[in-house]
Amino acid sequence: MLLALVLPSGQSIAGVATTTKPASARLSIFRPVQQEKPPTQAKPAALAKPAIRPAQPSPRIGDGFAPIAFALVKGPADACGPGCDSWIAAEGKIDGSAAARFRKFMKQIGDRKLPIYFNSPGGNLEQALAIGTMLRERKAAVRVGRTTLRECGFEPQEGDVCTRLKLSARELHGEVWTRGAMCNSACPYIILGGTTREVGPDATLAVHSPRVILNFTGGVPTREMRAQALQQAMARSDRMVLDHLIKLGADPALLTAARSVPFESMRVLTREEIVRFAIDRRDRVESPWMFEAANRGIAYKTILARKDGETSFGTTRFQLVCFDQNRFELDVERNAPSGSGRASLAIVGGDLRLNFLSPPRRSGGRETWGVFLDGGQVRALASTRTAELTDGPSNLARPDGAPFPVASEGLQSALKMLTDTCPPAKAATQPVIAPVPWQQVPWPQASAR
Repeated sequence: MLLALVLPSGQSIAGVATTTKPASARLSIFRPVQQEKPPTQAKPAALAKPAIRPAQPSPRIGDGFAPIAFALVKGPADACGPGCDSWIAAEGKIDGSAAARFRKFMKQIGDRKLPIYFNSPGGNLEQALAIGTMLRERKAAVRVGRTTLRECGFEPQEGDVCTRLKLSARELHGEVWTRGAMCNSACPYIILGGTTREVGPDATLAVHSPRVILNFTGGVPTREMRAQALQQAMARSDRMVLDHLIKLGADPALLTAARSVPFESMRVLTREEIVRFAIDRRDRVESPWMFEAANRGIAYKTILARKDGETSFGTTRFQLVCFDQNRFELDVERNAPSGSGRASLAIVGGDLRLNFLSPPRRSGGRETWGVFLDGGQVRALASTRTAELTDGPSNLARPDGAPFPVASEGLQSALKMLTDTCPPAKAATQPVIAPVPWQQVPWPQASAR
């Protein structure tokens, strides 16, 4: 959090003699991290372990980020959820005129009720609080996601060409992704303004403490003057944030969590914290199936869920890969159950039932199951609205054998893109014995479990 105070000469601050009262005060929180490239260009990051992460060092404020821009974007059918093909993209750092630009943009689009996707490293605190208040007044649905614009072509999505497009007030075309999206520093206080708040299981929220910069004019301040001004600036920042949290029905413990981390670092919030701080209260969050051309083409999805009465979330991840256009492998990675004994796992959708190979591969408290499919089976799976993972009776993690629902949203389109990257189908042969290595991907909301 960056707080800048300009102090000219003549009055005093809280009993500390200065040469005048503050001419201006600017509050900003900034915690940038390296922005990911679109999935077609990025290499997957290393898989995070299910543990609370230590604070990470921060790059210099504002590096590589343009001021936040707001754009109306239209995508394919259901691109932003069932029945939703248009959204507002909010991309970039929160600068000193962000709220004014947002107000102007919202007047331009009128009364259209569209979800707003934020992807921001943070920035000016006062501007963030003002935008959050405007969102509450409009009863907006707010999400964390990054938008890739087709009009940008091969230009960087965060470059000057794309930024000018976002500022053009034209309706643009693109896709929205939750994986790799960020809402850091001041940005979570914006999200709280939404009456509907959704943070995908593969997006990142991070907070940290404020940083205060004091600028004095009319002479050199004493050490006592600087200490008093710094204390007042921090108190002002805390009051502003606390009032905002209470007004929007969030847990004031979010401020405590932010103040526990130095400005030079950041604290990535776990799913348990996101729920506890009332940023997103859902006990189950599920990403749609998405396609990514990484080292090899994959379709993937992530589910974070906890049962009634439980405090920790379990993470279940899926990846679908192809050997050719008629041979596929589906892998499921999840928390390994406690206890011992043989277990079985199947996925059931409509008339289709697929039994995963047993036993699963286990590593670091996680287990990965795999099953081979042909083209007809994978298309049948994609045509079902919801499939179910079903454990065998010997799995002590689910003694009641309760099925685990898996939505097929996005699987048909992801499967088409995956199949287009695969070699043509070959004559029937024996399936590959060795499973495809699990793709290493970001896991930002890892549970402490």
